[in-house]
Amino acid sequence: MSTTLAELVQTSNAVRATRARLEKRAHLRALLERLEGETLRLAASYLSGEIPQGRVQVGWSVLQKALQAADTGDDMPLFATVAEAAPSRSPTLEELDATFAKLHALAGPGSAQRRVGVLRVLLEPLDEAQRAFVQGLFLGELRQGALRAIAQEALAERFAVEIDALRRAVMFAGSLGEVVRALDAVRGDDAEATCLQRGEVLLGFEPRHGVPIEPMLAANADDVETALASFGGRAAVEWKLDGVRVQVHRHEDDVRVFSRRLRDVTALVPETVEAALGLSDHNFILDGEVIGFDARGRPAPFQDFMSRFSREADPDPDRDEEPTSPNEAARDPDAAADDARARDGDAVPIVRVETWYFDVLQRDGRSCVDDPYFERRTALEALVPETQRVPQEAVDDVKSAARIFDAARAAGHEGIVVKQLEAPYTAGRRGSAWCKVKPAETLDLVILAAEWGHGRRQGFLSNLHLGARDDDGPERFYMLGKTFKGLTDVMLQEMTDDLLELATRRDEHVVHVRPERVVEIAFDAVQRSRRYDSGFALRFARVKRFRPDKAPGDANTLADVQRVFERQRGPVE
Repeated sequence: MSTTLAELVQTSNAVRATRARLEKRAHLRALLERLEGETLRLAASYLSGEIPQGRVQVGWSVLQKALQAADTGDDMPLFATVAEAAPSRSPTLEELDATFAKLHALAGPGSAQRRVGVLRVLLEPLDEAQRAFVQGLFLGELRQGALRAIAQEALAERFAVEIDALRRAVMFAGSLGEVVRALDAVRGDDAEATCLQRGEVLLGFEPRHGVPIEPMLAANADDVETALASFGGRAAVEWKLDGVRVQVHRHEDDVRVFSRRLRDVTALVPETVEAALGLSDHNFILDGEVIGFDARGRPAPFQDFMSRFSREADPDPDRDEEPTSPNEAARDPDAAADDARARDGDAVPIVRVETWYFDVLQRDGRSCVDDPYFERRTALEALVPETQRVPQEAVDDVKSAARIFDAARAAGHEGIVVKQLEAPYTAGRRGSAWCKVKPAETLDLVILAAEWGHGRRQGFLSNLHLGARDDDGPERFYMLGKTFKGLTDVMLQEMTDDLLELATRRDEHVVHVRPERVVEIAFDAVQRSRRYDSGFALRFARVKRFRPDKAPGDANTLADVQRVFERQRGPVE
């Protein structure tokens, strides 16, 4: 049975309207239970925020042009869409898939204009809710919430399989759709036998060369003592690097390198490829970071090294230059920073590039992800020379962990990651088995504007525009970036009511306010940026607390920001 985008969006909105996880899962299962075949695969993919074709080269600018054309009826080439026609109804999922396939195939001169034409015909008959869902798919916003995890839980119930087994299969398959297709192919009258067969199907998914695995993520810990105590007082402690996370696949003489966002960046890191070919083993999957070093032998600032990855963010030379979406900087700081860094003309020169590894996911065709961490580390040490391994040590006291932390900081790195010795590699999840400890800076900044939120923040002002005051007084402020991180529901409500009272003008989704409210902002680093008039941007900024006790004149100045930037760069030798 087929279904339409309207039905899918109705289910998605019902899920978002309730906070009860069981109710969310029930809504999803009610839809998924009546679907099968390709319709089921597509529904599961879209509800998880996944476009089966991968990147289709549609960004904020293209979407806005298409929406404007759809609303105004601009006279422009259409280049066809859904089944090469413009329906006056909501498209079926198969028709939507055909549109995505067409967008994915567009390339060469004029492809940007053709994308706008294809999108116009797709968007024209859609209502506001359907347009928001499609926009979320293109911009990657749907993958950021709990919808993806709950969709997997609903599918596990739909097929009567273990959720952990399903997640593991998705991790190795590279897409939820491929796993759903394999499960749906197993059918029969004997429910018990069918269930067993599906379990075996899931076990059949293993790490494969060229199929990136979602990286395991680390939770935050306030300090070394807290992190070590969470593991019973004994754990592995390794340096936390401020490089570019990569996953390196080698099969014989073929090496593929993938970014944290699972994109193929092989062509951008020839040094990594060369080093991987120099290892004695010929079949492996390694997890690590690529680091750039300056002339002093110090790790280059993250923003300077990331400039070489700007092609990953914008791989289509024919595409028009696109500004980021209103929420892009806060939604994906690394993606937004790529663009700013690519435009920077005063980056520190990179004189050496190295790849340091900290985990092994597969070796000689055998999956290692279920092995405990200490066994994976032993395997890594047998495979990779010490010069290519992230420094690590097993400790059982705070003093030793603090010593490693100090050594990492002295070498110019971010801090440490504390790892549970017995933990498997839980891909794609920010669990408690890894805890990162790094110093966080704070600044008192002024709210200059705020944007209307999406999803859970619908109806609230969020995504704060943050400014540092001029050194000579609070008459002028310089923007340092945006964030909605750290805002609770209560804070959102209070802040929305307050900022609307201070509003000076509105530009579509942005409410500009009198610069009177001060907030304490925690962040990881100050980086150069030509996006903002301050010349700087805050990396991973989040709201720590409101400061009603402070006036705008008490906020930090641009000179304060400059001092933090210089301090983080380290001493010039």
